Amino acid sequence: MIRRLLTLLPLLLLVLVPEVHAQLPGLVSKPLANGGQSWSLPVQTLVFITSLTFLPAMLLMMTSFTRIIIVFGLLRNALGTPSAPPNQVMLGLALFLTFFIMAPVFDKIYQDAYLPFSEDKISMEVAIDKGAQPLREFMLRQTREADLALFARLANTPPIAGPEAVPMRILLPAYVTSELKTAFQIGFTVFIPFLIIDLVVASVLMALGMMMVPPASIALPFKLMLFVLVDGWQLLVSSLAQSFYS
Repeated sequence: MIRRLLTLLPLLLLVLVPEVHAQLPGLVSKPLANGGQSWSLPVQTLVFITSLTFLPAMLLMMTSFTRIIIVFGLLRNALGTPSAPPNQVMLGLALFLTFFIMAPVFDKIYQDAYLPFSEDKISMEVAIDKGAQPLREFMLRQTREADLALFARLANTPPIAGPEAVPMRILLPAYVTSELKTAFQIGFTVFIPFLIIDLVVASVLMALGMMMVPPASIALPFKLMLFVLVDGWQLLVSSLAQSFYS
C-alpha cells in the first residue's frame, strides 16, 4: 500500500502544481493612469529586501554619519580615554544625531516619494527619482567644488552644465571625500585645547624632575574638567548640527 502511494505521489504533484501556480500572484506589472508601471507585490517585496542590503552603506556614505562618528572618535583620542565613552554609546549617539540632522531630508522623501507611491499615484521608477532628489540636494550642499571637479576629471566626463546634472557616480565619492576633510578639520580644532594641556603638564613635570610620571595620567583630570566646564558635549553636538546647515 505504501509503495503504491509513493508511486502515485509524483502524479499527484503534477496534477496539483498548476492549481498551486494559479493561486500565486504573478510577477507582472500593470500600467498606471499617468503612463508609469505599477509592479506586483512580489516584485516590490524583492526590491525592498534587496535594498535593505545597501542600507548600511547608504547610512554610512550618504548621510551625516561619517562626519559625526569621525569627530567623536577624534574627541575620544584627544581626551586620552580610548574606552570612554564606549563604542556602543558613540555609535548610538552618532545614529540618533544623524537621524535628527537628516529628518528634513527624510520627511521630504516621505512626502514626495513614498506617499504618492503607496497610493499608486506614481510608479516605482518615479518614486525612486523623487526620493533621490532631496538626498542629492543635501549631498551637493556639503560637497566641495574641487572634489566634484576631481572625480569628474577622473571619470573623463564631459563638462557638467550645473549641479543638478552631476551624476551619482561622481557625487557619491566627492561627497565622502568632502566629509572626511571637514571631519578632520573639526577634529583639529577639538585637539588644540587638549594638546595645550598635554604640553603644559609635560613641561611642569619636566621642571619638577618627575620624568618617570606619565604626563597622560596627570593631564586626564584637567582635560575632563575643562570639557565639563565649557559644556563640551553641548558645544560639540550643536557645532556638528549647525555645520550641515551653515
